[in-house]
Amino acid sequence: MRMVDIIAKKRDGHALTTEEIKFFVDGYTKGDIPDYQMSSLAMAIFFQDMTDEERADLTMAMVESGDQIDLSDIKGIKVDKHSTGGVGDTTTLVLAPLVAALDIPVAKMSGRGLGHTGGTIDKLEAVEGFHVEISEDDFIKLVNEDQLAVIGQTGNLTPADKKIYALRDVTGTVNSIPLIASSIMSKKIAAGADAIVLDVKTGNGAFMKTVEDAEQLANAMVKIGNQVGRNTMAIISDMSQPLGRAIGNALELKEAIDTLKGEGPEDLTELVLTLGSQMVVLAEKAETLEEAREMLQGVIDNGKALEKFKVFLSNQGGDASVVDDPSKLPTAKYTFELPAKQSGVVSEMIANEIGIASMMLGAGRQTKEDTIDLAVGLVLNKKVGDAVEEGESLLTIYANQEDVEQVKAKLYDNITISEHGEVPTLIHEIITK
Repeated sequence: MRMVDIIAKKRDGHALTTEEIKFFVDGYTKGDIPDYQMSSLAMAIFFQDMTDEERADLTMAMVESGDQIDLSDIKGIKVDKHSTGGVGDTTTLVLAPLVAALDIPVAKMSGRGLGHTGGTIDKLEAVEGFHVEISEDDFIKLVNEDQLAVIGQTGNLTPADKKIYALRDVTGTVNSIPLIASSIMSKKIAAGADAIVLDVKTGNGAFMKTVEDAEQLANAMVKIGNQVGRNTMAIISDMSQPLGRAIGNALELKEAIDTLKGEGPEDLTELVLTLGSQMVVLAEKAETLEEAREMLQGVIDNGKALEKFKVFLSNQGGDASVVDDPSKLPTAKYTFELPAKQSGVVSEMIANEIGIASMMLGAGRQTKEDTIDLAVGLVLNKKVGDAVEEGESLLTIYANQEDVEQVKAKLYDNITISEHGEVPTLIHEIITK
């Protein structure tokens, strides 16, 4: 088998066999196939697309290129959730204890974040003592005993995906549905889940800017998951403005605690209940999404979800008293208000740019080596569709620096006040089998 023949076959629009896909994934991962041939094939895939079978084969070839996490010792159906990212995306912090409170095992592998704010692990490390450096045996034991644990990503998960993604990044082939879908799904499948719920974002703060593109990606990933034996569902949710009100690690953790108490922002609560309902159905604890939603609301109302969060933090070395006293979380030295320059209605908040403003304060990383300031960030006092008076605060800036003029300028440039403004649709679509 020769790589040049595989490139020509895909260039001419033909489907590749399972063996051909495995050949190029294995060969490129081992270094036997050079970058110039792999980038040529990636460009051929970019223009010619892949069939559902090819996408599933590519996903599994990347899964099999490295370690796979074996969760078979964990009792019950393990359901994982993946979000394609966004600004103020606090869903995992709320979802994990919420779903675990219904005796559904949540064995979560998470990473640190590049971009606006930290990843799930960074946010959890705002709790003093919390750590994810636990052995695989302890991880499995904690999930079996208390239904919830979080571990850092293993170094050798889907090495083929890491290598191919790095090449796509510099060859103009990132934005390809089969390549994106197989990249995301390979990581989720290698992490050992039985079932997967996907939150595909759309809007100016998302990778997929239009609902149509998000639909394409969501459908592709759901098909891959179900084709390789993982029950998979998806929703398409809005990221044209930040989710919830908090952007920043300790600030988002506090918002997660509020949401588990039933006092969180309306949009974050709605999204969590929608995603959580899918997880409960896939775990076979409820037959319908409506029944699942009632069950989730029940463990918020009776305090079980909040209690589960405390147990989880404590199990992994964290000071669980922060749940009852969030003032123990890292706190910024300074707060500044951003007053509205005119009266009207907030008509636009460009999520991505507001996220960058938060990163300018130190809430996120521009490179892997950057240190995150867990205390800093933004809390929105107004969102799209809200009326505002001149001089009223649009948001509060939490900073450990006295000069935030550049941050304010960035925020003013990306928040629009008009005569009218409509609240964006939060859930665009729910995709099941």
